[in-house]
Amino acid sequence: MNIIIVGSGKVGYTLAQFLSKDGHDITVIDKEPAKIARASETLDVLCVRGNGANARTLLESNVDECDVIIAVTGNDELNMVCCLAAKQLGAKYSIARIRDPEYTDSLTVLQDKLDIDQVINPERATAQEISRLLRFPFAINIESFAHGRVEMVEFKVEKNDPIVGIPLSKLHGRYPRIQFNAVMRSGEAFIPDGGFAIQGGDRLYATGDRESITKFFKNIGKDTQRLRSALMIGGSHIAYYLARGIAGMGVRLRLIEIKKQTCERLSDILDDVMIINADGTDQEVLDSEDVGECGALICLTNRDEENIIAGLYGARKGAKKVIVKVDRLNTTDVMEGLGIESVVSPKLTTANAILRSVRALNDSRNSVVEKVYGMLGGNVEAYEFRALEGAGYLDIPLNKLGIKPGILVSVLVRNQRNIIPFGDDHIEAGDTVILTAKAGTVIKLEDAFSGLEKK
Repeated sequence: MNIIIVGSGKVGYTLAQFLSKDGHDITVIDKEPAKIARASETLDVLCVRGNGANARTLLESNVDECDVIIAVTGNDELNMVCCLAAKQLGAKYSIARIRDPEYTDSLTVLQDKLDIDQVINPERATAQEISRLLRFPFAINIESFAHGRVEMVEFKVEKNDPIVGIPLSKLHGRYPRIQFNAVMRSGEAFIPDGGFAIQGGDRLYATGDRESITKFFKNIGKDTQRLRSALMIGGSHIAYYLARGIAGMGVRLRLIEIKKQTCERLSDILDDVMIINADGTDQEVLDSEDVGECGALICLTNRDEENIIAGLYGARKGAKKVIVKVDRLNTTDVMEGLGIESVVSPKLTTANAILRSVRALNDSRNSVVEKVYGMLGGNVEAYEFRALEGAGYLDIPLNKLGIKPGILVSVLVRNQRNIIPFGDDHIEAGDTVILTAKAGTVIKLEDAFSGLEKK
């Protein structure tokens, strides 16, 4: 596809990097010479210096042949105008990053009037990601599929967990509604087979419906108690969306913000949150708020260093769950080595959401892919497909289709019922099919089966 990316900051650069590797023709537009020079020197993309809302710049970038325009500058209004202008000049699909909460309640109207096909709100999406993580204090990542009917939960296996040392084929007998679909061990990510035995220290993905997942974690001794209290540091947009999202759920919420003006504004709009005007990175302040006794410490300031320091102190004092926001995309791996496993990045969340959308638009020409989700540092991907009428893989037992090495059919969703498939199960038209595979090995559902190639 021909894709124009307006804005070559961290998000725009990351998108250009991944989408160019996917084989798309990418044009990057930015006003700043340094950003254009960096993209030109390090990426296989066409670079145009200029204003992405300017018709002349867009025409110079061949907007009339554009399949997707993605506006991810730091200015909401500029992103909206970019999409409007591009659609008027012939772009087929537009995606805009819009961050300000003031636009939240009118997004539907804005999308309609400005002809924006998709809006990405990084802070809101990050708040939703955090709220999922708060369900299970031990979880590293949680992602949902099939409109919430399927959940993938990443967690670290402890050496004394009852699943250690048992082949997956036997675990499936104990937990028939759970699929174990991806593992990271000693820095290597792979798709396990039935003979694989879990070890302490593994990062493991368990997949199933919400009730089965909760029951599984209870059975192996993980903490599934509902969150009672949370302490947030930093009165950012994320804190606002998160507070609104979990308000009224019986959670005692406290928010520490250093700026008095921000405290006053949040106090006016967040009735169920205790707002504290103080420095959340000050250890005395954290001790006075009993950071070690809180159910979750969520560090959301605008400075990575402050979030890391506060998160490390909270973890050392005994906070049950520590979630740290970072903006530098290359710091997430470092965080795990420091003992903080749950790291969120609005920029990475934005890039991933847009990548999924673009890949879904591209892949839908061959088969209907609803979602692509990167796992274990991007080494493994989960795909959500919808099985098409008349496809060659229908009504054939999976063991006869010949699933390729490194690919796992994780879950089938049929008539709102989850099926953990075995060799004699089959795919029917209309099924939601969730695959797990090494990154880059699957484009359409047919790619998973070697048996189709022999026909």
